[in-house]
Amino acid sequence: MKVGIIGSGGREHAICHTLNNTKKITQIYCFPGNAGTAKIAENVPINLENFNDLKDFIILKKIDLIIVGPEKPLVDGIVDFLEAYNIKVFGPNKLASQLEGSKIFTKNICKKYNIPTAKFGIFEDIDDATKFIIKTKYPLVVKADGLASGKGVYICENHEEAKLAIKEIFEGKFGKSKNLLIEEFLNGEEMSYFIISDGKTVKKFDTAQDHKRVLENDKGKNTGGMGAYSPSRLINDELDKKIITKIIEPTIKGLKEIGTNYKGFLYVGLMIVDNEPYLIEYNVRMGDPECQTILPKLKSNLVDIFLSCCNEKLDEIEIEWHDKKSLCVVLCSKGYPDEFKKNVLIKNLDKVNFDENEYCYHAGTTKTKDQIYSTGGRVLNFVCTSESFSDARKKVVDSIKSLDWDGGFYRKDIGYKVIDE
Repeated sequence: MKVGIIGSGGREHAICHTLNNTKKITQIYCFPGNAGTAKIAENVPINLENFNDLKDFIILKKIDLIIVGPEKPLVDGIVDFLEAYNIKVFGPNKLASQLEGSKIFTKNICKKYNIPTAKFGIFEDIDDATKFIIKTKYPLVVKADGLASGKGVYICENHEEAKLAIKEIFEGKFGKSKNLLIEEFLNGEEMSYFIISDGKTVKKFDTAQDHKRVLENDKGKNTGGMGAYSPSRLINDELDKKIITKIIEPTIKGLKEIGTNYKGFLYVGLMIVDNEPYLIEYNVRMGDPECQTILPKLKSNLVDIFLSCCNEKLDEIEIEWHDKKSLCVVLCSKGYPDEFKKNVLIKNLDKVNFDENEYCYHAGTTKTKDQIYSTGGRVLNFVCTSESFSDARKKVVDSIKSLDWDGGFYRKDIGYKVIDE
């Protein structure tokens, strides 16, 4: 069968790499892909804003299954559009994708179905929001309502920081914004929890711990993710049941009551406070770099899982995992998440030795005349599975050091809460 993957990041390369090991798949297309996917798939430089061009290519090449990696095409309704032409797509429809497309949409579901989450207020203009922060307690959290690539969240320690956050959001730093949210600050530890659903059946798809801050010891600005490890150190049977019954099941019920169901991956961003889960956010796709961290542990056939979701037969599939630890470190362009240079040559990548439990997933890369160049803030993802997080991190760091790319930097402390130095 032929498969198409929409996206160009580390998540999409990880999916592409995993699918490439499946004998039943004869051809993979990536829209637009990166230098990593170019080695195992055909990269197609197509405008993802033009759904018609994408649809015409899918029909021309007789692609059997489309997997949507990033959030924007999902929020823009690509699943609804392609399904109207009887094209099989893995991912949630436009209405269900509002779980990520609008934080206010999600908060209203939380309110209606008593889903535990931070207390919040919704503000439509700078004046009302600014008046509110004068009389509130700190720290507090200010969030852009729409998509912001994981960066539209400000943890504010004082009035001046909150005022700046409100100003930047309403002035369009993350795109046009009619509303913003101001939330109470929950003092706990974050966890990434994943499920997969076919619209009827929901199954767990492992857990991870993501490091979002750019500097070591989780300091500095928010990023799309500097690294992750899986499984989360916080997960236990009691917490697992609470997440399902208090958060996921009421959300699925809420979607059904407004006339839709959920098909695809769902990323449940949680804050764990004294073994109680609070919903921070939903992402309507796999996380990045959590996807790169989790997929190497998957024992089951990924394409069979995707097809079972599309055919509403997930209940017939057993999702099995290797009993290993996995750790991912993201190599970034110097300057990220602020200004950074693009089109920087990456030498020696083909000379780095990886064993069978080590992976290098490309993110912001492109290939020109057999040379690989950086094109994004997050450039490469180095992953290792092992019996211990400590061993996994050592091998990952050794690989990055052997690459010796002077255009990048990385966090050396990924997983520090589970690794005793």
